[in-house]
Amino acid sequence: MTIQEFIAKWRKVELKERSAAQTHFIDLCRVFNHPDPVAGDPTGESYCFEKGAVKAGSAGVPPAQGFADVWKRGFWGWEYKGRHKA
Repeated sequence: MTIQEFIAKWRKVELKERSAAQTHFIDLCRVFNHPDPVAGDPTGESYCFEKGAVKAGSAGVPPAQGFADVWKRGFWGWEYKGRHKA
């Protein structure tokens, strides 16, 4: 997928975060010629969607259980947010 194809496809999408996040990430992988989580780690041990994670606490707020939308061990946790969401 080229960057132009990616932009053309996603420019018109109005889906909610939950409906589009994994497809969007897979398309990003295609643009950058990077394996998606299933191709990169079929067991999900080091690269997967919906990985349990502890949310960092802030002043007066203790850490809590959450999920990273996409996670790759030693690299990043990726969190999608819907429009106008924090």
